Parts: sequence; structure tokens; C-alpha cells
Amino acid sequence: MSTESLVPERKPRFAAWLVEPMLANKSTYMKVGLAALLINLFGLVTSLYSMTVYDRVVPNNATTSLVALTIGLLIVLVFDFILRTLRAYFIDIAGANVDREVGQRTFQRLLSIRLDARRGSTGQLTGLMRELESLRDFLASATMTAIIDVPFIFITLLVIGAIGGWLVMVPIVMIPIVVGAGLLTYPALDRLAGSVMNHGLNKSSVLVEAIGGLETVKVINAAPLLQKRWLEATDSHADSSLRQRLVATLGVNVAATAQSLSYAGIIVVGVFLIADRHLTTGGLIACSLLGGRAVQPLGSIAQLLSRLTGARTAYQQVNAFMSQPSEISESDQLKPNKLQGLIEFRNVTFRYPGAKQDALKDINLVIKPGERVGILGRIGSGKSTLARMALGLYQPTDGLVMIDGTDLRQMDLVSVRRHVGAALQESVLLTGSIRENIILGRDGIDDEEMLRVARLTGVHDFVGQIANGYDLKLADRGEGLSGGQRQSIALSRALVGRPSVIVFDEPTSGMDMQSEEILIARLAEELADRTVIVVTHRPSLLKLVNRVLVIQDGRIAVDGPRDDVLRRLTQPQRAA
Repeated sequence: MSTESLVPERKPRFAAWLVEPMLANKSTYMKVGLAALLINLFGLVTSLYSMTVYDRVVPNNATTSLVALTIGLLIVLVFDFILRTLRAYFIDIAGANVDREVGQRTFQRLLSIRLDARRGSTGQLTGLMRELESLRDFLASATMTAIIDVPFIFITLLVIGAIGGWLVMVPIVMIPIVVGAGLLTYPALDRLAGSVMNHGLNKSSVLVEAIGGLETVKVINAAPLLQKRWLEATDSHADSSLRQRLVATLGVNVAATAQSLSYAGIIVVGVFLIADRHLTTGGLIACSLLGGRAVQPLGSIAQLLSRLTGARTAYQQVNAFMSQPSEISESDQLKPNKLQGLIEFRNVTFRYPGAKQDALKDINLVIKPGERVGILGRIGSGKSTLARMALGLYQPTDGLVMIDGTDLRQMDLVSVRRHVGAALQESVLLTGSIRENIILGRDGIDDEEMLRVARLTGVHDFVGQIANGYDLKLADRGEGLSGGQRQSIALSRALVGRPSVIVFDEPTSGMDMQSEEILIARLAEELADRTVIVVTHRPSLLKLVNRVLVIQDGRIAVDGPRDDVLRRLTQPQRAA
């Protein structure tokens, strides 16, 4: 199955979204480093304790010294336990803080991403957001602990050298073997991590598509097609995952073997050093324990190398996503407190990404404040695109889209949309109550205003017949409600708060004629003195407008007063 890869093709820029939250927690990471230093120093005590017991206590039967040494060791072990617990706690705290900040930034970028720059399907973007868990596991897991412990290998080697002399060469020889195995397997792991992630995103894409359109899938009998895609994605993902685990196992096995060889090598060499009176029995035991500690951190890294490559791949993909163009500019943008409602298109041309022809061509249009404009046209003529550009959902390829005389790109779109009510073709409702879907958590919207627009759009007529009323919890996308009911709720949230600009795109396509007539009669007074754009195929909705545009092949073919335009459109039919 051919799917779009989200792996970046260019080198990602500086990842401020990740580095800045980590720097903000540098004090916590410094505590982790200090705890790691003390833990590794305490780790040397056990080896020195064994050496002292075998070299001093056993030959002299010094039980009093044994008791004193054991009490000291127990005290060290208590502090070691406390420090290990604190280190894990600090790593989890730092990881949680970084995860919260990174999650907030990435979700904000997801909500503000420019639609013309969006890459990947809904399922792929959903899977990509889940890859943040890989980064969190890396920043708050045993991987971080192992990396912190690596520099202390040199301290352990110095102690082995001080006790056993040339005996230190045994673990020194083992270390390059473990590192070499990791370096040899890393390119393959890195390549396979990207493959595993892409195949996982493909699975997510098929899954989200199937769940989101389950009703349609059943009706059109698309289950066999999706089942085939799911099996293909599952087989590809399983194959890549299997190869990744096999390569990772090689590094882990080499590290385990090297650790055993280090222990055995120290014992063998140590026996000859004892025979030559260059090493004591206690020194040999201490060095054998320290030899395992010297190689162990490298073994942990080898064991977690697959997670490291997974985190790196996740970082690359999320960083590429964070580098995509956003509606939010890095420079200061204008934040209007209100809109007059003047909308201008100046020589606007627009082409959808990947399209071979323009959706809009050389559009010049001025919609005055308080003017109500209807947009007509055949399917694919560009009328919905025109409405979406007025909402700032897309930026023009050429030309300017202006609100109140200001380029829309210079304005904070979040602030602009507070004063714009929109109901698009597909009435997508959010999970939550009907009340939440109408108010959307906006300040200054009380129950009185909600009830006003609910009565206006007809929501109040059917909510009174539903258990729980406005507190009824809706399923995904409002499933369980009819198309007309969903549209009524969508119209309510567009009108609540009395926005100065209204954009409707086929707002009554799911309603019956009677409901539509009642709604139009109510809207006639509601929309007075507001700037209104209505995209429609239904002549009945043109009662709400006083000006009509006809879009043909991406251009404005007809523009004029409603009655004049309708007369011109009907005259050829009468002549025929």
C-alpha cells in the first residue's frame, strides 16, 4: 500500500520546542547528576568492603572490625537507596514537566497549522502525536539513568587500576567491544526505527479511517478493502519490528557476553597476579565486582538502544511537524477587539497543494460592512474555497485577503475568529454536551444567550424531547443525531455571541423544507446589519442576501444585486 512518509527530507532546524523546556528544568537535571555521582561513589564502597574483609578481617579474625565495617556499609546502603529513589523521582518530575510543555506546544501547533501546508492523513497525524510518548520515555526512563551513569565508568576504572594495576586492562578491552557492537548495529536500528514508525503511522491511518467512517464503511461494503489495507499495514509493521528487535538483540547479547568475559578475565589474570604477589585475594574480589560495574552501564545502553533510535526518529518527525508553517506568526500580530466587517479580495489566486490548476483565479471582490452576499456556482467551481479564504483557513498563492483594510496574514486569526461565526458544509460536533458544543467555553456567553440562539435555530425544539436536554453527552462527531439536528447545533454555535461577520456554507442541506423555511424567517432579522457570506445551491437561502456572486471555473462570472442576478440566470431558461 502506497502511503506518504512523514520522515523529513531536510535537516530539521533548531528544536526550541524541546530544548527550551529541558533547559527550564536544568536545576532538576543537576540534582539527578549529583545523585548519580553519589550513587556511583557509594557503589565503590561494596567492593572496598569486600577487599577489606578478605585482606584484613579474615586473616586476623577481627570480628569487632567486621561489625564496624558492616554498620558503615549498611549506612551507605540506606543512603544509596534514598538517593536512587530521589534520582528516579527527579527524572520523573523533569520528564513530566518537559512532557507537559512539549505536549502543549505541539498540540498548539497542531491546532494552528496552516491547512495548505498540512502533510499526512488524519490517522498519520494522530499517530505522530502519539510518538511524543517515545520522547517522554527517553527523557524519564532507565535510558536517561544509563546515559548519566556512563561517565562514571572512568572513575570505576581508576579504582580498579589503583587496586589491581594492570588488571584494569581486562574491562578496558571489553569496553570497545561493547561500544563497537553498538556502533555497528546503530545505523540498522536507526533505519529500521524510521520504517517501524512509518508502518505504525500507516496502521493508525487505516484504523482512524475505519472508526471515523464506520457507518459509511458498512453501507458501501468497504470492509474487505479496509481489511486488506489493515493486514498489509500490520504485516509490514510486524516485519520491520521483528528485524529491529533482532538487531537490538545482537547488541544486548554482545554486552552480556562482554560483561561475563570481563568478570572471568579479571579472575584469570588476577590468579596470576596473586601468584606473583602483586595482588591480594581481597583485591581480586574487589576488582571482579568493579569490573562488572564498569561494563554494566554500557550493557544498559545496548539494551535500550532501540528505544534511543525510536526516540531519535520520533524527534525528527515531530521536529519536522513543528517546522511546518503555522497560522501564528513569530512577529507581533494585530489583535482586533471588534470587526467592522469589510472583506476584500485583491487579485487573489489560490491553488491547493498538489493540485494542477488554480481553484481561484484573479478574484477581486469587496464586501462592505453589513452587506449580505450569496455565492452560487457548480460543484468544484471554487465557491467554498472563497468562503474558507475569508475565514483565513488558507492563504492566497497570490494577492491579498483583507479584513477591515488589513492583510489577514498580519492579524491574529484567533482574535479575528472570535468575531466571526461560521457553519461549514460538514457539521462536525465535538465530544461533550450540547451546551458545550454551543458555548465552546467562550467567555461572556451565558445560558440566556445560549437559549436565545437555540430557539432561533430550532435546537430548543428537539432538545426538550431528549433526555438530559442540553446536558446530553454527544458521541463522536454528534453520532445519534440527525443531519438537520447537527446543523442546527452548528448554526447555534456560529450565531452565539452575535458575531459581526457570518459565513455559512450550505447551512441547511440536512434540513427538511419546513424547518428550513422557519429558520430562514428567523435568520432574516438576526442577520440584519451584519456582514454575511452564504454559499448555497438552494434558492430559498438567497432570501437572506441582497447581493449574489456566481463563481465559474474559479472566477467571478456574475456579480450584482440579488434580484438582478436571479433574473439574468432565469432568463435563458425561460427563453429555452
